[in-house]
Amino acid sequence: MSVMAEYKTRPEQVGNILVKVQEDLVNLKERLHVQAERHGNLDLSALEAAIHKTELGLQEHTEQISHQVNNRVNTLRVAGPGPGATGSQTWDILPERTKGHAQTLQSDTKGMSRRPVATNHMMAMVKQQAPPARARGSQIQGLTPGEKHKDRWSMRVMQNPQNEQTREVLDDHYSIQLPLIVDKKNQKPSSAKVHTGSTIDHLAVLPKSHRVDASLVPPQISENQARQGILSLIQRGLIPPAAELTLDPAPVGHKQVALHDPTNKERDKQNVIAEGPYHFAGVRFDETAPEERYAFMAAEAVSGSPPVEKKPRNLAHRRIPQKLEPVQTKTFEMKFQPLPPPTTPASGDFKSNNFRFPIQHGKVRELSPEFMAYKQNYCLCWGSIVTMLKHLEKLLTNYAVPIAFVNGDRLADLAMEFELDSQRPSVDDLLSVLVNKDDVIAIVKRPGQRYMGPFGKEQAATKIQSTFRRYVTRKWYLEHRRLKWASGVIAITWVMNVKMSQVRKQLKYTRQANMETFRTRSKKFAANWNRIKNSRRVVIHVPSLGYAQHIRESIGDFGIRQNTQFARLCDLRDPNVDVIYVSPVPINDETLQYYAKLVGLKTAVDSSDVAKQSTDIQERYKIIVPEAVKSFPTHRMCLATHLKYSPRALRRIKAIIKGKDAYIVPGMTHLDDIDVAAILGVPILSGEPDVMSLYSSHSGSKRIFASANISTPPSEYDVYSIGQVYESLAQLVTENLDVRTWLFKLDDEFDGRGIAFCHVTDHLRCHVWVVKESQRYGDKWNKKWAQEPAFLKIQHEIPEILQQYAEPCNKSIYPLWELFLEAFLSKGGVIEACPPSESVTALKVDMLIEPSGKISILTAGDQIHAESPFACWGVSTPQSSVEPDDLNKACVKVAEACKARGVIGHFTIDFVTFIDPKTVSTL
Repeated sequence: MSVMAEYKTRPEQVGNILVKVQEDLVNLKERLHVQAERHGNLDLSALEAAIHKTELGLQEHTEQISHQVNNRVNTLRVAGPGPGATGSQTWDILPERTKGHAQTLQSDTKGMSRRPVATNHMMAMVKQQAPPARARGSQIQGLTPGEKHKDRWSMRVMQNPQNEQTREVLDDHYSIQLPLIVDKKNQKPSSAKVHTGSTIDHLAVLPKSHRVDASLVPPQISENQARQGILSLIQRGLIPPAAELTLDPAPVGHKQVALHDPTNKERDKQNVIAEGPYHFAGVRFDETAPEERYAFMAAEAVSGSPPVEKKPRNLAHRRIPQKLEPVQTKTFEMKFQPLPPPTTPASGDFKSNNFRFPIQHGKVRELSPEFMAYKQNYCLCWGSIVTMLKHLEKLLTNYAVPIAFVNGDRLADLAMEFELDSQRPSVDDLLSVLVNKDDVIAIVKRPGQRYMGPFGKEQAATKIQSTFRRYVTRKWYLEHRRLKWASGVIAITWVMNVKMSQVRKQLKYTRQANMETFRTRSKKFAANWNRIKNSRRVVIHVPSLGYAQHIRESIGDFGIRQNTQFARLCDLRDPNVDVIYVSPVPINDETLQYYAKLVGLKTAVDSSDVAKQSTDIQERYKIIVPEAVKSFPTHRMCLATHLKYSPRALRRIKAIIKGKDAYIVPGMTHLDDIDVAAILGVPILSGEPDVMSLYSSHSGSKRIFASANISTPPSEYDVYSIGQVYESLAQLVTENLDVRTWLFKLDDEFDGRGIAFCHVTDHLRCHVWVVKESQRYGDKWNKKWAQEPAFLKIQHEIPEILQQYAEPCNKSIYPLWELFLEAFLSKGGVIEACPPSESVTALKVDMLIEPSGKISILTAGDQIHAESPFACWGVSTPQSSVEPDDLNKACVKVAEACKARGVIGHFTIDFVTFIDPKTVSTL
């Protein structure tokens, strides 16, 4: 009970009590052992078990109580004595001498914040000087009235944080220093002048001249600069970074160390009293043998006498100072290893310790001195090094590497690099830490070496199986991907085909509807033509060349070529006509002024007065350029297509022709002209596009001329095969032996672009014989049976003659006969005789078939040729080659034939005149 009471009142001294109990038990155990030795055998097993159990329990409770005492939280004292309290502090029950000593210690430790007033060591001293418990009970007295008043006043001060004496009371009584908080609101601003900027002088740096030229002598360093430190001088450049510094005196002193004998491992152990909350000031470190301690405790238990202090047997000689003797050092022979190559201090990769240790057969010799030294040097980061070492051992084991030497420093660097990385190091990373890297790489790269290690056969079997499975799976995958791609292509093709068919059907339906609308408007236009012709009207000129795409692609400056019909503005000579000219290219102001002036002269010419010129010409015509011309600059689309995709231009034309009679005058009629007419809601002064395209070809012209009984040169049209070419040409040559040159004309070309020629009779070997045969038969030469032998010989020679001597006229489009012949057979053409005369004149006649059926001849002129006799550059009017009456009759016949075939609008007829060498007459 006394122990428990003391524990409650004096928890600081419980450790001393427990230590004393433990010492008593040890003495009892030793006495029992001594008694057993004197009186014989003594069964001490039960006693030893009890003592051992008591020791364990005491040791456990001692650690708990010590932990509780050392980690106790200090609390503040209440203002007055509570019920049942003694009314005195812990230090009040101490004697005056001890109390004075404690106050001295308290005054010494007053400056330390948040620490107990006295240390645990002082508490132990007070415990030893305190009187017994009964005496202390009689000495406890209550506080005096003055002390009570002072305590109440201190508590009131502490409870009021705004009191100025709170800091002083807490510091005096509890050594608690509160932070100093300045009230900035009530603080008056300082009247002193505030200086902004740096308050210290700048440190000197290396001059610029010395930084540029390193060969200059460094400047002297003053004493004040030297006080800044060597590091500051180096950073400021006053000391070069590569300078070798020697400190005098040296900061590290060298002293000879005494070596002790490694066989003498017993050293004098001294009791160390630790400072701070954990101390063992009253703990006795008993170094006696366990047997002696048990005997001493047993003797004490039998005799009942108090324990007698006994000196340990084996400690007397250890405390006697002995003279140190020099220890003999052992010399270890090590193999010579070359030093590492010298490095500069700037390299940063120099290590003083170059640890190397071997790995034999995938295992590290952990007990080798090299490995032990390496492990001790890198003990702080050994965990990551072990992980990396396991990877390296596994690699060397799998590849059956007999021996490998590891560079420890590189291994440590690699371990630090992959310490926080979740990825495993690669083979190259692991091999980079080996000293004999080349030898190991040669072994690792040896074919089949991967399967020479443990479980090599299993690894090889797994590799074979995985490779075969990969092959089978990849083969299946490739086939699956091919089938999937094929199914995708089929699906896309089918979808596109369906969509294209739908679009074709829709376009076909739209074109049929537009064509029906065109025919209806054409009939209505033909019925109202006489009225429209004599009334105010708007003529929309669309000079579009609706040739095939491949022809448009081969025409240079296609837009300018379409704009050659700009002279259509001359329709303004009729005062009832307003013109809308759709231009494929922008028109400059000079051209507009020229044509305005030209058209305005008609009034002056009619009145024979130059001053009377029309001034309202510019208000009667509008020039519109479709915006799609800029949107499709590289697409060779005809003007009608550009206008079709130009909604702004179409809206402008609609606004101009609104409420007026209007019609379109096209160029070469195209299907898009029908669409434009349907959008604008106006008729077209032309026939159907298919009819106009058919009779605009050379073969179609031959049909019209044949039906009109117009004399034409010997020819054969609608030729589409090579056999037909040879047969037709042989027949024409046989029937016309006096014709020297034969022409080949493509059906869809124009202006002499698709013409080739060949001088057949000049290269015909049987020509003389055929002429004699024709003379021999005389008038019967026109019979087929008479021409049969000559026809066969000529047909036999025609292929060779054409292959060698046929030439295209326009070699920029068809440079070779083979290319021309390919286009001739694909598009069809005409074989025609060239006039057998050197005096050949070409005529050009422009005609108009009105919707009412009236035929008009607009112009007639002689063609002007320059580079080739088949290309027309211009026309000279009026014509002077033939009689006008003969020309008019021929033109009317051709127009009647065209009218019968549904041709309406403007068209041109080309005539050729020459002098017959036999009759010397113009044909």
